[in-house]
Amino acid sequence: MNHVHSELPAAPGTRMPEHRLAISERGSFAFATCSCGWYAPARRSRDLARREGNDHLVASGVEPD
Repeated sequence: MNHVHSELPAAPGTRMPEHRLAISERGSFAFATCSCGWYAPARRSRDLARREGNDHLVASGVEPD
C-alpha cells in the first residue's frame, strides 16, 4: 500500500510529522491509524491490525513500541 502523508513539510529539509500509532475498535473490527495520515483497513483480528501498524512504523524508520 502506498499512502501519502496528510501533512507535507513546509520547506525542504523540514521534518515530517511524528508517527504515533493508534489501534481503534468499532464493533468487531479493529484498525490501525497513524498521526501521519496512514491507515489500514478494518480487520477482525486485533493482532493483524497491530502487525500492520507496526509494519508501517518500521517502513517509516520508526522503532515500534
